[in-house]
Amino acid sequence: MEKIYVLDTNVILHDPQSIFSFEDNQVIIPMIVLEEVDQQKKRQDSVGRNARVFSRYLDDLREKYSLSEGAQLDNGGILKTEITVPELNRLPSLFDETKADNFILETALKVEEETDKPVILVSKDINMRIKASIINSIEAENYETDAVDINELYSGIADIDLSSSEIDQFYNQEGLEVDGLDITQDLMANEVVNLEDKLGSSQSALGIYEAQREMIRPFIFSSRDVWGINARNREQRGAFELLLNDDIKLVTLVGKAGTGKTLLALASGLHKVLEENKYKRLIVTRPIMPMGKDIGYLPGDKREKLAPWMKPIFDNMEFLLGGRDKNAASALADLEERDLLEMEAITHIRGRSIPNQFMIVDEAQNLTPHEVKTIVTRVGENTKVILTGDPYQIDHPYLDSDSNGLTYLVERMKDKEITGHITLVKGERSELAELGASCL
Repeated sequence: MEKIYVLDTNVILHDPQSIFSFEDNQVIIPMIVLEEVDQQKKRQDSVGRNARVFSRYLDDLREKYSLSEGAQLDNGGILKTEITVPELNRLPSLFDETKADNFILETALKVEEETDKPVILVSKDINMRIKASIINSIEAENYETDAVDINELYSGIADIDLSSSEIDQFYNQEGLEVDGLDITQDLMANEVVNLEDKLGSSQSALGIYEAQREMIRPFIFSSRDVWGINARNREQRGAFELLLNDDIKLVTLVGKAGTGKTLLALASGLHKVLEENKYKRLIVTRPIMPMGKDIGYLPGDKREKLAPWMKPIFDNMEFLLGGRDKNAASALADLEERDLLEMEAITHIRGRSIPNQFMIVDEAQNLTPHEVKTIVTRVGENTKVILTGDPYQIDHPYLDSDSNGLTYLVERMKDKEITGHITLVKGERSELAELGASCL
């Protein structure tokens, strides 16, 4: 049976293509939603961009159809705008008449009165869905077409119990073929494998699964010092194994604060660019989440504008460079002047082609799935991309731990032979930092 979906503003600002995600059903955009989208279009972040993209979609449809009567979508669905702003006479008296959310609820009730088809309100706002449930006749759903259950997120590491003789064989023959092992789980390409003696002895080994050869091989890259940094746990060793392998073009590192995500990525980038000369430049970027003012309003040159948001990157870079140069700030400036290092806002990456570079995207949990796709598709020949982030620390108003671009990318790319992922679990910054990340 055909359904009617009434969209909340946050769905559109999260994904401007959401109107095409409801198959051959009817999608209704309340007038108050158009007003709220219009108020966001001048922003210079992803929210503003999504508002502008959505407006262009509607403008294209407007040239062919009457939006108030219904526009035919390519997927067979119909898009309509509800141009009347209803009075709040269908809602309980306690509902605030000045709130846009309540006008959207009222629109859903109005549509429901006029049809015998199921009407569903779609919102990413949990409070909006709660209010809809209070009004028993309104069915409400979260927008989840790109959602990932964070509790089921691929960790990038598998524990396998073997006999001691098989672990010896792993070391002596520099690997084990998976077909000859008694294991039940399916391994993903470039998944880190922790081999342990099933009889409980202390014998163990770390390896990585090579899907093409269908074998688990010992680590090659992670046993050495990388720009003064040594791995402190098995997950960090696994991260270095992925970061330093040039055949792996995309690496995702997920973990809470203090687990070393950014530091490991930066150390690997410096090593690859300055010591091995494998890439011509290290690019470090992160989303700019405006706090009242966008980057364009701040005084100074680009570096001074970026400083408030890029300070964690500057701190990590100065720590790494400080181990080799007493004047770390000067060394950092020198790398930028020689065009070996570029620090850029993520908004300036769009539209570029990026070949032969080691690119780190920090705080990637603040990116939408569409933005992550934009970044990955900018990658040129011989470029490696690393995305790091903590899905539990999201500053974006329309993302959460299940719907952000980082977790979306991890799940979508986990079985590809040129990608790798590891979830870092142990904090190594300090005892206090680990305590704070775990308890606060």
